[in-house]
Amino acid sequence: MYWKNLRVWQKAHELVLQIYKVTSRFPKKEIYGLTNQIRRASASVPANIVEGYSRNSTKEYIKFLFNARGSLEEVRYFLYLAKDLQYLSEVDYTPLEESYKEVSKMLNRMLSTLKGKIK
Repeated sequence: MYWKNLRVWQKAHELVLQIYKVTSRFPKKEIYGLTNQIRRASASVPANIVEGYSRNSTKEYIKFLFNARGSLEEVRYFLYLAKDLQYLSEVDYTPLEESYKEVSKMLNRMLSTLKGKIK
């Protein structure tokens, strides 16, 4: 199986694309601040899924999925911050929060499944 076929990777990648789109409207003063931070954190999620998938052991894969989950939580905070700073409207924030929840659930299920394989 190829990592592009993983639904969790596909959903995480879609979230990155959504974030790039909405952050293009953030104030220019944030280009090296919040815009850069949220983009890097969001891209880290699918990147960690790919890197873990490419490893030779389930334990290493799990480690990278935990990294992906940590980056995903960073993304959630940055989205919340952007909303509170009024860089994101509720209309933009809500679908991003829903995408976050979906990817989070998928990562957690994947982690549970993989942890069951190493016991």
